[in-house]
Amino acid sequence: MRILLRAVILAAAAGVSTGAQNRIDLILPTAPELAAHGPHAVGVRTIEATDRDRPDILKTKVGGPVARYDRTVTLEVWYPAVLAAGQAPGGEYRVVTRDPAITATLRGRAVRDAATAAGPFPLVIISHGYPGNRFLMAHIGENLASKGFVAVSIDHTDSTYDDQQDFASTLYNRPFDQLFVLNAIDRLSRPGLPGFLSGLVDANRTGLIGYSMGGYGVVNVIGGGYSATPAFKNVPPNGLLAERGAANPAYQASRDPRIKAAIAIGPWGMQSGFWDAEGLRGIRTPVLFVAGSVDDISGYETGVRAIYDGAVNADRYLLTFINANHNAAAPYPAPAETHVAAAPPRQSPFTHYADAVWDTVRMNNIFHHFATAYFELHLKGDAAMQAYFDVPVNGKDGDWKGFPRRTNVGLTLERARP
Repeated sequence: MRILLRAVILAAAAGVSTGAQNRIDLILPTAPELAAHGPHAVGVRTIEATDRDRPDILKTKVGGPVARYDRTVTLEVWYPAVLAAGQAPGGEYRVVTRDPAITATLRGRAVRDAATAAGPFPLVIISHGYPGNRFLMAHIGENLASKGFVAVSIDHTDSTYDDQQDFASTLYNRPFDQLFVLNAIDRLSRPGLPGFLSGLVDANRTGLIGYSMGGYGVVNVIGGGYSATPAFKNVPPNGLLAERGAANPAYQASRDPRIKAAIAIGPWGMQSGFWDAEGLRGIRTPVLFVAGSVDDISGYETGVRAIYDGAVNADRYLLTFINANHNAAAPYPAPAETHVAAAPPRQSPFTHYADAVWDTVRMNNIFHHFATAYFELHLKGDAAMQAYFDVPVNGKDGDWKGFPRRTNVGLTLERARP
C-alpha cells in the first residue's frame, strides 16, 4: 500500500509539474497584477493571406535573376469576442511540436469562430522563432485578446516545424512577412468589407512581438537596417538583404508610422554582424527588449544587450531574466507529449520550450504583465501604465508596482532614453 500510494503521489506531481493538461492560459497565484486575463471573451480564427510576386530566395541562384513567387502565410487571429448562449470559454489547438513526428493538443480560453465584439481594437502582430509556428506564443495572443487587442500570429513559410527550409529564406522574409501581414490585416479590416475583420482592427495602432528570428525581423522593421557585411555565410544571394540595409535611403524612408511600439524577445543577429552602430541608430520606435542573461543562441552582452545599447535614438527598456537562456518568456510550457528522452548528443524536444532555471508559466505571466502595460501605454494611450515601468534597476522587494512581495527576484528592468 505504501508503494502504491507513493506511485500515485508521484504521478499526480508529474501531472502538475509537466503541464499534462497542456494549458496555455495558466495564471499563478504569484503572477504580477496585469498577467490576469481581461474582461473580454476570446475568439480565434485561422486565415490565409498571399503576398504576390515576392522574391523566392530558395530558387534564386547566385549571379542569376531573382526568382519570384506568390508567398502564402497562415495566420491565427485572436480577438475580443461575444459568446453565444451555450458557448463557454475554452478550446483546443492541435499543433506540430519541435519534433515534427510529435503532435500535441494545447488547451486555452479561445472559442473557435466566436462572434466579434464591437471594435475597432489595436493590432498586435506575433512572429515566432526558427523553427516555430503560429502557436508558439498562443498564450500571449489569447491574453491580449482578452484585454481588447486583436493579436495575429504568423506561420512563417519555410520556417515552421513542419516546413523548415534553408535559413536564407528566413533571413530575407521575416521583416517582409511582418509588414505584409500588417498591410493585409489593415486592408481586411476596412469597414464595409465582407469578413469578420471588417471594422474590428485599427491598424494605425499596431504593436509587434517577435521572438528570436521574429525579434530579428522586428528590429529591422522598426528601423534597425542591416549592416553591409554580416559575418554570416548563409545569407540570401545577390545582395538582397541590402533592400533593408542601413545604407539604403529607400529603406530608411520606409519606416511604418502605424507601428507604435514593439517587443523583441531574444532577437537573433547581433552576434553574427547583422547590425552595427549605424544600423541601430535608425531605430526610433519605442521598444521593449526581453532576454535571458545566459542566452546562448542570440547572446546577451554581445547580443540582445548590445542591440539595446545601440538603439540610441529610441525610448527603450531591457527586461532581463537572470540565468534564463534563450527560451525566456516566449514559448508556452512544454507539452506533455514532448516529455520524452533523447540519446546524447540529441536533445529532447522538451528543451525547445523549457528553461533549466526558470518555470515557464512564471516567465509567461511576467511577460503577460509587461506586454499588457506596454501596449496599453503605447497603443491605447493609457498613461497610468507607465508606473509599471518606473522601477529601480535593482529594486528591493516591494519596489515593483504590481508584483506581490518576493516575486521580482531574478529580474532586472532597465530604461534608456533617446
